[in-house]
Amino acid sequence: MGSPLLSTLPSALAPTVWLMEAFVALATGWAGLAIVFVYSLVLGIVVLPLPSELVLLAPIDLGLSKTARLALTVLVSSLGKALGSVLVLRFSISVRESDPVRGRIERVHFRFHEWTRIVSVRMAGRYGYLGMALVLSIPLVPDTASVYAFSVLEDDYLRFSIAAFAGSVARLLVVALLLEGTIGL
Repeated sequence: MGSPLLSTLPSALAPTVWLMEAFVALATGWAGLAIVFVYSLVLGIVVLPLPSELVLLAPIDLGLSKTARLALTVLVSSLGKALGSVLVLRFSISVRESDPVRGRIERVHFRFHEWTRIVSVRMAGRYGYLGMALVLSIPLVPDTASVYAFSVLEDDYLRFSIAAFAGSVARLLVVALLLEGTIGL
């Protein structure tokens, strides 16, 4: 599969990404939107080294214009990410009641996600929910690690979900614009 995403990722991730691309390639019609939602929800909860931008390649065909299809895909994916982030926040709030737990969470080293975690904690402390949205809007940066990092410091469900939604929309639109010029999304 000659995917533009495969060429940008480490070779160790290629089989997993290829499998996910194959799964997303099945995302047609209304059922395809459900696949996009579930994929985005899972990536919003579980720290996986998979690109959330993959949903943009879903061949969803609902008889809509290309722009309307893109808008619907971005909306459904971002709603999945927002719901996933709220579930992460709910879990985080229930776990971080004690200082020892919070200290352990802040000291966790993800190796692959280390840079994201550090930047996310700094952005959360300095810019709050706007910082979260900005970090989540950076294409191909592991966004689940950012969500977990922000969930340690924040506790407003509505603002958290809005920031996750806005960051996801911005990220997908940036990638869609880039892909439009390279593969004619």
